[in-house]
Amino acid sequence: MKRRLLGGAVVLFAVGGIAAAVASYAAARRAPSQPTVRVVRGTLDTTVTTEGELRTPRAVMLVAPPVGGSLQLVNLVRSGAAVKAGDVVFEFDPAEQEYLLEQAQYDLHLADQEVARLKADSAVQQAQDRVALLQARFAVRRAELDTRGAELVGAVEARKNEIALEEARRALAQLEEDIKAHAATNQASLAVLAERQHKARLAMDTARRNIENMKVRSPIDGLVVVRENQDASGGFFFSGMSLPDYRPGDAVMPGRNVAQVVDVGGLEAVARVGEGDRANLETGQKARIRVAGFDGEPLTGVVKSLGGLAARGFIFDTGSRRQFDVAFTIDSPDPRLRPGAGAEIVIAGQALGDVLYLPSQAIFEKDGKPVVYVLTPSGLEPREVKVRVRTASHVVV
Repeated sequence: MKRRLLGGAVVLFAVGGIAAAVASYAAARRAPSQPTVRVVRGTLDTTVTTEGELRTPRAVMLVAPPVGGSLQLVNLVRSGAAVKAGDVVFEFDPAEQEYLLEQAQYDLHLADQEVARLKADSAVQQAQDRVALLQARFAVRRAELDTRGAELVGAVEARKNEIALEEARRALAQLEEDIKAHAATNQASLAVLAERQHKARLAMDTARRNIENMKVRSPIDGLVVVRENQDASGGFFFSGMSLPDYRPGDAVMPGRNVAQVVDVGGLEAVARVGEGDRANLETGQKARIRVAGFDGEPLTGVVKSLGGLAARGFIFDTGSRRQFDVAFTIDSPDPRLRPGAGAEIVIAGQALGDVLYLPSQAIFEKDGKPVVYVLTPSGLEPREVKVRVRTASHVVV
């Protein structure tokens, strides 16, 4: 009897084990292979955190003057120095321009002397022409009087008088043409000399202006940032190449950017946020700005402007998300801050209460509409949802 009971218990235990194994296998087959997450109802904070940097909205680039000739840097304010409006930031050697000024002055003086000589010669020529004109007219008048007594002289003598009158008239006409030619020639010569004078004066004005431009002054108050010498490598440049800054003694090409003056009194912060965070921001929102390497308290500010156009990464970076530019006004900028410093920016957002939210990775797109996959006894089923708010990590549905 005991042996039968023991055998029945063993059989029941085996059947129970087999049933448990089958149930475990079926449950394992029904369990989804993808990770799942529960939808949460509660309060979601829409605070946005991003990385940015400080910049100045006002900066002036100072360039080498566009002159024809070589430029050699003789004086340059060091990078980081404070300057006032009107202060000389850098200066070039004016020797070549001073030589051009002296040459233009000599050309003008020579042209003035030529004009004076031409006017004197013209006055003498005009006096001689007037005397010759009087003599020619007198000769014509005398010849006319000689021809009036033709009946009192012989035919031969009368003919001689007529020929003399014709010759006198031709001489008078030729003299009048010569006088006109003399006047036209003198006028043309004066015009040529006047053009030489004008050209010399222009050269003088240009040289004086270039000499003045050899001293490049700052139009605003700010800090000096010396630029890299793009001609230091002799025109050869490759990506990642390090170039030295400009310094006194360097040769500079006309039009090169030598230094920049930045106004640090109006510093602001700039950053980029994703398209999900962009929808949760508006101008006037408060922000906390912590500048890298700055030991002071975090700065406070507000959202100044939001970019309306999205920007992507590089052209070949097809996976990059759209980014929007955001600018922040700093309430009380510390005078020790400098443009270009990195900053962590936290933008205070409103808390959304009693909402359903889930991680943004759980939202998919199907036929152009957002869907989530809900776990059911038969597996994962797609369900269309309406997205109310997006943040960097969560979505409110």
